[in-house]
Amino acid sequence: MSHVQSRPIRQLSTSVVNKIAAGEVIERPASVVKELLENSVDAGATRIDVILENGGIDLIRITDNGHGIAPDQLDLAVTSHATSKIEDADDLFQVGTFGFRGEALASIAEISQFTLRSRTGQSDCGYEMIVNGGYREAMEPTGMSVGTTITVQNLFYNTPVRRKFMKTAQTERGHIVEAFTRIALANPSVHMSLTHNGKTQFDLPATAKWRERIATFFGPEIGDGLIAVDSKDFGVTLSGFVVDPSVSRGNNRLQYLFLNGRYIRDRSLQHALSEAYRGLLMTGRFPITFLNMEMAPDQVDVNVHPAKLEVRFQNGGKLYSQLLSTIRNRFLATDLTAKAQLTSYLDNPQANPISQTGTPAPSTTQEQIPFRGEHSVRDWTSAPPKAPGVAREPAFDQYATPEFRPNLPPAPAANWNPELPQGQNPAQQPVHRVRAMQIQNTYLVTENKDGMVIIDQHALHERVLYEQLRAKVLDGKLETQRMLVPEPVTLPPAEAAVVLERKELLAQIGMVIEPFGGDTLLVSAYPAMLTNHNPADMLRGIVDLVMAEGRSLDQRDLVDELLHMISCKAAIKAGDPLTPEEIDDLIQHREECQDAHHCPHGRPTALVFSRDDLDRRFKRI
Repeated sequence: MSHVQSRPIRQLSTSVVNKIAAGEVIERPASVVKELLENSVDAGATRIDVILENGGIDLIRITDNGHGIAPDQLDLAVTSHATSKIEDADDLFQVGTFGFRGEALASIAEISQFTLRSRTGQSDCGYEMIVNGGYREAMEPTGMSVGTTITVQNLFYNTPVRRKFMKTAQTERGHIVEAFTRIALANPSVHMSLTHNGKTQFDLPATAKWRERIATFFGPEIGDGLIAVDSKDFGVTLSGFVVDPSVSRGNNRLQYLFLNGRYIRDRSLQHALSEAYRGLLMTGRFPITFLNMEMAPDQVDVNVHPAKLEVRFQNGGKLYSQLLSTIRNRFLATDLTAKAQLTSYLDNPQANPISQTGTPAPSTTQEQIPFRGEHSVRDWTSAPPKAPGVAREPAFDQYATPEFRPNLPPAPAANWNPELPQGQNPAQQPVHRVRAMQIQNTYLVTENKDGMVIIDQHALHERVLYEQLRAKVLDGKLETQRMLVPEPVTLPPAEAAVVLERKELLAQIGMVIEPFGGDTLLVSAYPAMLTNHNPADMLRGIVDLVMAEGRSLDQRDLVDELLHMISCKAAIKAGDPLTPEEIDDLIQHREECQDAHHCPHGRPTALVFSRDDLDRRFKRI
């Protein structure tokens, strides 16, 4: 093995120090744009214009009308660790500005051809300073308006290793647009524009309405689906918008969280968002949110990440709870029934007839499905209950078995008229009126005050069963069926171990498991609701759920997922014919659900075709 000859310790030059700092702070052109935009906002600018060429690799120019930099301060502005925003270490815990490290301008000037032009309101003219790769030229006076213009050309021209890692101009432009979007969203009162290769990409007038700026960036689908939220607790003010669950994305990139106007990423808060939408989104879908949190600067440390994207909260647990409860309570007060976009389907017969828009119904037009109770069905606020006994209790309602065949009077005649003809004996009139009809043995058609409602019978029944199951698990009263002869199930060693580790938890949902030697388990009881399902198949489904690749479920989440699985297996299926009485019973239970809008997996249970849409298609209006 060769040995490297020891070298004397040397003081690094300012140039090398700045290049090292640039490696931490300036990752790509978007990093330059972010740092300069934050400086413009800190300078009190009400207008900021960004001009780019070749994805920012060749040129970045940012002009603002802020308060400017005094001539005697220009030299310090491009000096490492020189800043006007903090004076001592204690100020790091009272940071109220964006750029405060004093590294950005010095780092950018070290790795580009850099020009700084600035004028204050007290100066008769502006002054210009040029820095080429860290080497400064003499400052010169120049004519300009009050404010600052910074031009960055040929980024990384003197650090070719960094420059070769740049992506295509289109890719770099995309990163810049995202950095621009974050700043523009956080500062709707600032007029901002972005031009690339001579073409205007964004021109955003100042607005007092955050909703307008969000819609400008993300279009009417998201803009129309915005649901306002706000709360104040523990000294934290939370405000902004969440988007109707009918509009979601396959990743979490549209979760915009701002802390005192600064865009941040925080895994704990992202988890709170997922919990707030639990049961409203399908697996693999992520909510869209635009939320701002205001708190005292000493309650958060913003100095834990070079790019200041991550922060450390003094009391993250309370913030997590506040975010979760605020969104959840807002959903409880909002009609989330999916609205069908009838016009687009009829104009394009190849489209899905039950496609959805992101438009939520206003809270004043709820579809007679009031939420009952204080908390959402997804709110596991208490510890999981102790395992219930395995003795079977009486069926809790007509949904206790998957056949879903209640014992009700015979179905009325199909041509039954609710109005009695003259002279007819009231005793001859059927006592049961059908409020909905079944089509294709899959969907139920009924109406509300807004128009026609089409219900997915499986999704709705699954939701009904899930809420009933969950209530009984929380009360420790879930019906179980003890088997006369326990059924042996042999699993691979790893799977058998996983099941036995969760033996007590499975008992909460009615699955009683005992070891039988080797890798064989005995199923001695299982949920009464699944009487006609094979216990071995049920157990294997549980194993698949617990051992799914990439999943790490805590006890609460696992119980919830198991209840999802049970309710799905026990619910009526698409293709199952229903009697009129069964249809009415299902509709009645819909009105008793806390969340009738979505099945436990997040699919909508119903779509509404408005009266206006129907009238337009029939040429009534």
